Amino acid sequence: MSSPSHVADTPITDRDQLAAVLASGEKPKADWRIGTEHEKFGFRLDDLMPPTFDGERGIEALLIGLTRFGWEPVNEHGRTIALLKDNASVTLEPAGQLELSGAPLENIHQTCSEVGSHLKEVKAVADELGLGFLGMGFQPKWRRDQMPWMPKGRYKIMRAYMPKVGGLGLDMMTRTCTVQVNLDYASEADMVKKFRVSLALQPIATALFADSPFTEGRPNGYLSYRSHIWTDTDADRTGMLDFVFEDGFGYERYVDYLLDVPMYFSYRDGEYVDASGQSFRDFMAGKLPALPGKLPTLRDWSDHMTTAFPEVRLKKYLEMRGADGGPWNRLCALPAFWVGLLYDDAALDAAWDLVKDFSMAERNALRDQVPKLGLRVPARIGADRNGSLRDLAREALKISAAGLQRRAVRNSKGADESRFLDPVIEVVESGQTAAERKLDLFHGEWQGDIDRVFREFAY
Repeated sequence: MSSPSHVADTPITDRDQLAAVLASGEKPKADWRIGTEHEKFGFRLDDLMPPTFDGERGIEALLIGLTRFGWEPVNEHGRTIALLKDNASVTLEPAGQLELSGAPLENIHQTCSEVGSHLKEVKAVADELGLGFLGMGFQPKWRRDQMPWMPKGRYKIMRAYMPKVGGLGLDMMTRTCTVQVNLDYASEADMVKKFRVSLALQPIATALFADSPFTEGRPNGYLSYRSHIWTDTDADRTGMLDFVFEDGFGYERYVDYLLDVPMYFSYRDGEYVDASGQSFRDFMAGKLPALPGKLPTLRDWSDHMTTAFPEVRLKKYLEMRGADGGPWNRLCALPAFWVGLLYDDAALDAAWDLVKDFSMAERNALRDQVPKLGLRVPARIGADRNGSLRDLAREALKISAAGLQRRAVRNSKGADESRFLDPVIEVVESGQTAAERKLDLFHGEWQGDIDRVFREFAY
């Protein structure tokens, strides 16, 4: 989740400014970049408990330790809550899940190098503190009430609001981790096409990266419980955004959607003002109960855009939000998958051909079933109604690999970016997700001991 934006406090005087923010993200293809974000669970090596914020072995100590690598601390009320360096940041999710928001990079080789360097830095400091880190989609062992809370003002507001609008919002905040990639667009038409393709294919990413089959030490009946959690978090700000596929969709229609998403807060004078459940439309009319008579600024709008959580999110770029967190190689596979599909014209056209005649019911059926069934979800492939999501994923991966090969961005050994797809190609070929492999271990070699996951799958 985002920290306060650094957009200027320009007053909003009319609605056109809001759409202009989205339009300002347009870039020529030569300037398209790749921004990869991932979250991971911290745990104490001796008792596997999540570290608190405070203390000699706490999350703040870890952040301070990372400053030896050139990171600059970000403070809130005198406490270190984030780090910045070279257009990248290290931030905290509500229960201390550590997030790297990577710099905008040119290719997946750079992305994977960035992720690898970050994990080495984290491990160097974590080893000194007796901490480890695990990449999965959902906390496999600890109850919600055993998770710590980080001292960030926006999280205090969200913590109070979440139970009013869904049953699993606090689990989303404290017990989930994801990997996502942020990608650019050239024009409004390009944004629309990429939005539709990525939204329709997002269930494929959920299946390929499914890795959250345990809750409180036992199988939970899902392959991606993290994905299921979003279905009972807050219906006002989540979901498949069916309107994206309607004629006339563009920046203005997305602005209308965001204006209907209830607010969480306004950040004023270094403090978060609780505006939970209130209307940004009222804010623009000077009638926000939390700040009577005050008008919003573009910084308020930028912050508000971060409080919508659909499967794909539009800011000044598109965010792919469907995947569970995971190990290092899958953190590189997700951006490779989407870059191959969306950054090559022929691949984008081929991907659109896969999904362009899907009905709203079909798109939502894929989304609804994938948390439990993963690659086994029934899916139509063209006129063939007897296919599965595994078949659809295989076709999407072929398209992505071809797109990456046409990009022809090679490393020093001459390998192109398509090699980063290998972990998810293997998932499709085997038909077994990471979640199913962990379930096999749990029922077999581990003999029901969930603690083994921390020892065998930590970074």
